[in-house]
Amino acid sequence: MAYVDGFVVPVPKKKVQAYRRLAQKAGKIWREHGALDFKECIADDVKVGKLTSFPRSVKLKPSETVVFSWITYKSRAHRDRVNAKVMKDKRIAGMDPKECHSTASA
Repeated sequence: MAYVDGFVVPVPKKKVQAYRRLAQKAGKIWREHGALDFKECIADDVKVGKLTSFPRSVKLKPSETVVFSWITYKSRAHRDRVNAKVMKDKRIAGMDPKECHSTASA
């Protein structure tokens, strides 16, 4: 059984391309350091649920879309080892997620 880190984030529609570029770079780095997989999905047609949903979970604004992403690992210990390497990687240090996210959610 795999171990997964998952994320749901709001991204301004006008910044989706910038987010996509950042995610492609980040995914490459995570996989280089041992992650089994790195996925990013734009949930631009997900309806707001009555009780819970991706849009509700991030208090989505009309000018935003939801991105659901996940990274898979062999185990929690494997995740911890991979993330330790990623956080030391100079390429990650140079990335600014604020360039791609709403200021309220960054």
